Amino acid sequence: MTTTDYSSWDELRWRRRLETFGENDEPIIAVGPKGEVDGVCKFGELTDKGRETTLALGQRLRHLYVDQLGFMPKLIRDADMIYLRATPLSRALESLQQSFWGMYPSYARSASFPPPTIITRAPQDETLFPNDSNCRRFGQLSAAFAQRTADRWNETTEMEYLNKLISKWMPADSKRVAVDSHPRLSGIMDTINSTLAHGPDTRLPSEFYDEKGRDIIDKIGVEEWFSGYRESREYRAVGVGGLVGDIVSRMVGSVERNGSDGILEVGGEINNVGKGRGGEKDIKFAMSGCHDTTLAGVLTSLGTFEGEKWPPYTSHIAFELFRKAQTSNGGSTTTRTEQAQTASNQKPSFWASILGLTAKTPTVRSIARRPIQELEPKEKQKLDGYFVRVRYNDRPMTIPGCRMPGNHLEGDESFCTLEEFKRIADKFTPKNWRKACESNFDQPLIPHVREEAGY
Repeated sequence: MTTTDYSSWDELRWRRRLETFGENDEPIIAVGPKGEVDGVCKFGELTDKGRETTLALGQRLRHLYVDQLGFMPKLIRDADMIYLRATPLSRALESLQQSFWGMYPSYARSASFPPPTIITRAPQDETLFPNDSNCRRFGQLSAAFAQRTADRWNETTEMEYLNKLISKWMPADSKRVAVDSHPRLSGIMDTINSTLAHGPDTRLPSEFYDEKGRDIIDKIGVEEWFSGYRESREYRAVGVGGLVGDIVSRMVGSVERNGSDGILEVGGEINNVGKGRGGEKDIKFAMSGCHDTTLAGVLTSLGTFEGEKWPPYTSHIAFELFRKAQTSNGGSTTTRTEQAQTASNQKPSFWASILGLTAKTPTVRSIARRPIQELEPKEKQKLDGYFVRVRYNDRPMTIPGCRMPGNHLEGDESFCTLEEFKRIADKFTPKNWRKACESNFDQPLIPHVREEAGY
């Protein structure tokens, strides 16, 4: 902050060191495995390895969308054609930053490049991850599916195998390994995966890396955390429905070109919203920093995660929007029109609402958030000729409902028509996420009849 002119602000650059308790309860500086005192991470923060892999992800995106396809420009003067968003967790924001710098390093940004806009939400409004802390109904549902998993697996031969392997390292007050032990089995899995990613200095005893044991842990973890999305429409709605609705909304907004693709949130000079600072009127690319539970939750809700393992570090989903273009000989080709990188309207923060500091965001009449069955024939026609492809870690995924004749590009079932993609997403996009989170507490937690995902 400047000392006298309070109309402008700047950043204070500072160096962080972590303090902890010594043997006699005295304060001491925390150190890394090789005696490092600077750059030591807190639990849950992005590590140097994480920065390296997310930067590499951005470089791969640049190679594909800039160098190979020419879809995005080689040099940008601002980032207002790009919708950037991250969850409140620091590692998500840092992952987004690294990926963006990988895609547009310093040589690909002009000398006058202004700070890019990154959208964030208050924790109570966050839909970029399954928000069981602030969505009470989702917390209730997820606890029920977790308990069902514990009831199914705790007394099995597979769990006995795990106990023979690693129970001797469990804490004294929870000696038996179980889905709901302390630590939980999914927490043990997180620790195993983290140590595998970071080399020998962080390794656990060798039994934790037994291949059969890891397969058992992964299978149970995926069931505990994601089976609800596969079986319950309400679970999908309050878990990731708001996010998927946002993705569809921005795609349809790109088709309509009415600002609901995100440009009204990203663009504008300081304290203003609207078109981009370089005159941009459309969003071409969106990238959001989220979490493994986001990715698997979205994929399972679309019916494309069957048989998959827990998402590895630096996993990503790409939602790509294509348009069929007419060729000179009367035929057609399919061209990429927009790419939304998982995941992405924007609510004002609590304090801004209380103090009346929120800017007026222009509202637009759009078909994006209206269910497909409510659209007039002329409105549906706007979606004709557009296709959506979902890629998970660079693998095209096929949504079950898109396999049916007429629901995909001829010859490739992974290219779902935008109309069908929206129809499938609409079924679990809540009209009011906050209200849905505070509803149905007296209703069954697990459906009596399985409500299949992806249709």
